[in-house]
Amino acid sequence: MTGVLEELLRGSLDHCVKCTICETACPVSNVTPLFAGPKYTGPQAERYRVADEPSVESSVDYCSGCGICSQVCPQGVKIAEINAQARNKLKRQKGVPLRDRIITRPTWLGRLGTPTAKIANWTLGNRAVRILGEKVLKVHRDAPAPAFAGRRFSRWARKHTSPATGRKVVYFHGCGTEYYEPDEGEKVVAILEHNGFEVQVPKQDCCGLPLQSSGLFDDARKVVLRLARNLAPYVRDDEDTIIVGNATSCTLMLKREAREILGLEADPDLKLVSERTYDICELLLELHDRGELRTDFHDVSDTIAYHAPCQQQGHWVGKPALELLALVPGLQVAEMNARCCGIAGTYGLKAEKYDVAMAVGADLFEQVRASGAATVACDSETCRWQIAAATERPAVHPIDLLHRAYGL
Repeated sequence: MTGVLEELLRGSLDHCVKCTICETACPVSNVTPLFAGPKYTGPQAERYRVADEPSVESSVDYCSGCGICSQVCPQGVKIAEINAQARNKLKRQKGVPLRDRIITRPTWLGRLGTPTAKIANWTLGNRAVRILGEKVLKVHRDAPAPAFAGRRFSRWARKHTSPATGRKVVYFHGCGTEYYEPDEGEKVVAILEHNGFEVQVPKQDCCGLPLQSSGLFDDARKVVLRLARNLAPYVRDDEDTIIVGNATSCTLMLKREAREILGLEADPDLKLVSERTYDICELLLELHDRGELRTDFHDVSDTIAYHAPCQQQGHWVGKPALELLALVPGLQVAEMNARCCGIAGTYGLKAEKYDVAMAVGADLFEQVRASGAATVACDSETCRWQIAAATERPAVHPIDLLHRAYGL
């Protein structure tokens, strides 16, 4: 750890008063004994971790990194961040499985799967192949596997000309939009343009969050810094230009996690990008609060369930999607109060963690079924894929409903 980062994390653990609120809120330790809990693996075990000595606590690998413990801690202890550092140390000590090196690189997978989408999607849906994949790579046979779109959002964006309005926004679309949900990106662009923005789409890559979550810190640093180098020039010379993304976990990575967990707080490009980044619903609600959001919504007579994913709540901006959807005439929204869907990026894909992930999400899945809603809205693509697979209901980004309400 860097000196500043060590001071941030180590300095916070002495504020732990052992109130166990984090233990009560932790979705993982409440469903499995394999994770000793955020208090024990975090501030408690951290006092016994010594640099250059073997890790003293191995159950931290079962921490999903959802961040709920840090969110609920009344003392401000950086529990999830401490656990992330401990997981990194454990990985360096024991080694990283080949599986983790593959599934944490969505850009590689996307570039391989897109041109061969029909074959790739057939393979992902073939039971025999999935069983073989579980035995060889330890990716669970039933884990959600989104279909490749067969086209890339960035190629559409290069051909699309956004009207010059003098009010610019930089769109960070992320890997999920690029390879799996390009139509999602087109809807984001349409809504931003409808609200008077000229949308710029720079060349970009993964934010590094999957690597970070699996303890591959060195690789994650390279990836997120490369992304920051690509985005920073677009906002450096214009203080009014902002960056907006629709993958809430990826925007959180740029806003805070890369700087706090990877020790990159001093990098000037990442600092600039961090200060200028918004999640899409956060931006739209801010526009509404300023009286600048267009509200020419058509009636949408529908009932949906809404789940605010862990990473979205980590932005500390409330639940802007709920407030935006409340503006749509005729739309009935049932908020789910379960904390987590269990997938946690790539966590729920891993064979040894799949059952844990499904147990974590069980309450949410049951709430969705009981709601009677035909569709679920959620800000995170991996959470949507998990929810759709578990409930057999379509899951969409809240932006889909706004796009529909605008009649675009």
